[in-house]
Amino acid sequence: MDDRLIPVFDEVITRNPGETEFHQAVREVLESLGPVVAKHPQYADAEVIRRLCEPERQIIFRVPWTDDAGRVQLNRGFRVEFSSALGPYKGGLRFHPSVYLGIVKFLGFEQIFKNSLTGLPIGGAKGGSDFDPKGRSDAEVMRFCQSFMTELYRHLGEHTDVPAGDIGVGGRELGYLFGQYKRITNRYESGVLTGKGLSWGGSQVRTEATGYGTVFFVQEMLAATGESFDGLRVVVSGSGNVAIHAIEKLHELGARVVACSDSGGYVVDDAGIDLDLLKEIKNEQRGRVSDYAERRAGARYVAGGSVWQVPCDIALPCATQNELNGTDAKALVENGCRIVAEGANMPTMPEAIRFLRDAGVRFAPGKAVNAGGVATSALEMQQNASRDSWTFEHTQERLADIMRSIHDRTLETADEYGVPGDYVAGANIAGFTRVADATLALGLI
Repeated sequence: MDDRLIPVFDEVITRNPGETEFHQAVREVLESLGPVVAKHPQYADAEVIRRLCEPERQIIFRVPWTDDAGRVQLNRGFRVEFSSALGPYKGGLRFHPSVYLGIVKFLGFEQIFKNSLTGLPIGGAKGGSDFDPKGRSDAEVMRFCQSFMTELYRHLGEHTDVPAGDIGVGGRELGYLFGQYKRITNRYESGVLTGKGLSWGGSQVRTEATGYGTVFFVQEMLAATGESFDGLRVVVSGSGNVAIHAIEKLHELGARVVACSDSGGYVVDDAGIDLDLLKEIKNEQRGRVSDYAERRAGARYVAGGSVWQVPCDIALPCATQNELNGTDAKALVENGCRIVAEGANMPTMPEAIRFLRDAGVRFAPGKAVNAGGVATSALEMQQNASRDSWTFEHTQERLADIMRSIHDRTLETADEYGVPGDYVAGANIAGFTRVADATLALGLI
């Protein structure tokens, strides 16, 4: 890290004790910014980097609700609004037992630069709760969402803060959240949430966008060296929304996805994952990948362990943060993996990133690779504002164009700052300079 940035990072550690994921996210960005402050000292003079490391607003609140037995339950809700220099705050809501302030802040900090890279007018934020929707009835999820929105609604608005879904927050949860927002405000303000159902203001491709966008980005990585997906073996971690739609687009473009996972273990299918069966098990039956192995001839299930032990040409971590460690990285390299691209937020641990890059594996960070979800959310906002609805084909084409632009801008920025081919530095610098220039233009706020 550049000497001029060490005091900034030290201050982040001191002011945010115990928030290890947030520290990790800040370090990863600051390690790329040395050439930027050397070339543009005005960023350091105006303390832009320090200002971006401090959220504009942090909201923490109690969420009381009753379960189906009539017992009072209590969770904690969060919304961290990091930067509105480029537009209204934009970022998802995560409902998962692991959620605490440090995770929300790491996600929100990443969101600043991810949203900046899209080139669209959206700021960065993130939110959520330690509520776990798994095993809860629809009625319990509804009561929780209504209580959550009863507090959060006062901080939202289509020109203020626009949440979307994330882990644990899908169409069901967004419907309950929007219904309560509409009830409280007496406004059908469609643009206040994205990821909505198609029948009530949602956008085509939004469900598929993060997974599809991940694959579009990797397609550009391959094209940069004259390659395509044809015949390549791909391993995808996870089996949720991002993973499933990444698998769908990979198969469409000629790749063969041979493994995916969930929290219990992973399944290997050398013939290629049967997507229809996987969707039935995960989306309709809410089952496990172990069920896939029981129903698919030739597939095998491995309880626990690491999906990264499966030989592949391309690895796409699409599950959660810090899922790919140094041991996993070594296994990928030994088995011939050539590209690792993050479909999730910060899924690769720092030592794994270093090992992969030192071994010559092309590595692309989540803030660039998985920006397709928020990009399509911004397209949903455009449609809501104009009371319009676009076709699937048109929206998918817009998404592909945005991902191509992010890829190209990332490589061009890496070249400009003397680190050609470095997707990490290129994404960090390109995302930072756009939001930094806007921050300077708006004065000391």
